[in-house]
Amino acid sequence: RRTLDVLNVFQGRDAEQAMRVEDIPAEDPAVYDMVCKADTVGVFQIESRAQMSMLPRLLPRCFYDLVIEVAIVRPGPIQGGMVHPYLRRRQGLEPVSYPSEAVRGVLERTLGVSIFQEQAMQLVVAAANFTPGESDQLRRAMAAWKRKGGLAPFRDKMLVGMAHNGYTPQFAESLYKQIQGFGEYGFPESHAASFALLVYVSCWLKCHHPAAFACGLLNSQPMGFYAPTQLVQDAQRHGVEVRAVDVTASDWDCTLEVTDTMTDKARNAPRPALRLGLRLINGLAQEAAERIATARIIAPFASITDLERRAGLPRRDLEALARADALVTLAGHRREAYWETLGLEAPLALDAGESVNRHDSRNADLTAPGEGGEIVMDYATTGLTLRRHPLALLRARLERAPAKHITAGRLEQLPDRAWARVCGIVTCRQRPGTAKGTVFVTLEDETGSINVIVWPDLVEAQRRELLAARLLGVYGQLQREGLVLNLVARRLFDHTALLGRLGTRSRNFH
Repeated sequence: RRTLDVLNVFQGRDAEQAMRVEDIPAEDPAVYDMVCKADTVGVFQIESRAQMSMLPRLLPRCFYDLVIEVAIVRPGPIQGGMVHPYLRRRQGLEPVSYPSEAVRGVLERTLGVSIFQEQAMQLVVAAANFTPGESDQLRRAMAAWKRKGGLAPFRDKMLVGMAHNGYTPQFAESLYKQIQGFGEYGFPESHAASFALLVYVSCWLKCHHPAAFACGLLNSQPMGFYAPTQLVQDAQRHGVEVRAVDVTASDWDCTLEVTDTMTDKARNAPRPALRLGLRLINGLAQEAAERIATARIIAPFASITDLERRAGLPRRDLEALARADALVTLAGHRREAYWETLGLEAPLALDAGESVNRHDSRNADLTAPGEGGEIVMDYATTGLTLRRHPLALLRARLERAPAKHITAGRLEQLPDRAWARVCGIVTCRQRPGTAKGTVFVTLEDETGSINVIVWPDLVEAQRRELLAARLLGVYGQLQREGLVLNLVARRLFDHTALLGRLGTRSRNFH
């Protein structure tokens, strides 16, 4: 909704002309091309590490494929042993077979594998002589079987019924295992279809309107798997011009702005820039930001003093703006702006109006911070930077022999099973309940992301490095499966100290 709102405002559409979900074209091949490459950062439901790993294997090419994608990466299908058989059959590596026509009627749409909760319920009716009422009782028992141990009576009835109908004990046991898996958490087909609609809509917007999509996500934070810094970097990789927070241009929310080159030649559509909003500034009150936007409509701000007076900003909000480099248009770099805010005093009783600046700058060091210092302050005040990535500043050091670290971009060029050493900022750690102790880590450097697998024995051996490092080095072996690329860790290194003040999350301006 937020993405569509900002897009409609930018395109000048009124309420009658506004684009709605139902106006988005169905089955767009470009959308599925994007999805098959797991280019889904920020997309509802398919942005997680597990989903992004599944997408290049399943290769969705139509809406129903998305329905299956949503449902298959769940504890039920995973623990029920349904994922790999489905993928092998989809890829033509295993024949699709059915033990009976009754089973074919239930499972044909999912290649003979039970993926949806309804299919398990339909199977016990079709193959084990359950009545619809008994099937519904089984559905209720599935939700509470661990707590109440309520599946045993159903198992006996199911095995007897299936044996009577000529099914093998192996097939009956596999069905019971699937039902147990659904008890862990599985999707009904209708639920998966509803989610898949939002997946497709989100993907279409990301594919065709990346600036608006990023804008909608940033205005919805906090949510999802990704922080604003990752969302902004992903937008930039998709050709979006991202503009800094600026008190002379930014509203509370992020917005879209006209650019000098407005035409996206590939799609023959407007290509706006993304203006970051004041909401990203730590410590700035929303009410203050709204007063700034209101005052700016009347007339542009002439100076920090003018801003303070017309927007009625207290010292803490002015300082927050200065620290975030949001006053650069009015006062130069952040040190100059911060120093100027320190000099603002309330009007004297006999003054006609404007605040006066009585700060003496003769002993102040108003030289601009170095690039490293600017990046430190960017992260401390807004959680992201539009300057170079921190790893770009460290790259020369990381490439020194003998422990030479390669970039994410270079890693993609190596062959399967090659050994490599990488280093990146930790953006995600996941330990799914279905992974039996394995931890999945995502690292980020100046060229992209790196997916790391840490097996349970290494998790225990290097728990401190794994959990404490913000900048993590990994030595491991490359694992390729189609388009899916993982680095299986052999050794972990905590390189957080290389980040200097950024590593300690310093918020000290000086």
